[in-house]
Amino acid sequence: MEYSHGKRFDSRDRRDAFRKPSPKEEHAIILDFLPNGYPLSNIPSYKKRAIAQAVGVDYFTLLELSPKKDHSISLGEKVYIGQDEREKIEVIVGRVNYSKLTATARSELNHVLLELVKNNRPKFVEFFNKAGPLSMRMHSIELIPGIGKKVMWDIVEERKDKPFESFEDMHSRVEHLPELETAIVKRIVVELEGKDKHNLFTRGQSSPNERER
Repeated sequence: MEYSHGKRFDSRDRRDAFRKPSPKEEHAIILDFLPNGYPLSNIPSYKKRAIAQAVGVDYFTLLELSPKKDHSISLGEKVYIGQDEREKIEVIVGRVNYSKLTATARSELNHVLLELVKNNRPKFVEFFNKAGPLSMRMHSIELIPGIGKKVMWDIVEERKDKPFESFEDMHSRVEHLPELETAIVKRIVVELEGKDKHNLFTRGQSSPNERER
């Protein structure tokens, strides 16, 4: 059941809000590489190991990785972190909180996220085609920066007639849309910063000592 321009959402539609499978990252993009570990760490120098901060390709999970010895890693490099043999990554140390990212990692993050969104446009078009309400008065599409209730309702009404095929299709059929790639990146960063309890595209903030595997 789709929505009319009433003020209340049907509970059955709320259960159909955009869902994704249990997230497991297979690849990550390097945001920063610290060959001598964190400089301000209390760990003795002889015990420090190289550390890379990275973001997952599929669910934008912020990760701390330990590279294999004698393997060089570059900023922006895509590395395999799945369950099979890894070429460059020895250990997935765990998830890292946004506040713990280095200045370099934060600087790289927006650029990397924008490229990931551009390379996965169909995934986000699917979000706009399937996203549902979060409550009786709030729709998940409204959480995208630059999209208010009127534009949200225009999206919902348009997709009833025909699912959107691309961002270009959305812009041609819905007026006053923000630049979608940039808006989605802004939303992802909000979720990684832990500024909203709702996670549309990410796993949210990490817990202390939380491991990826």
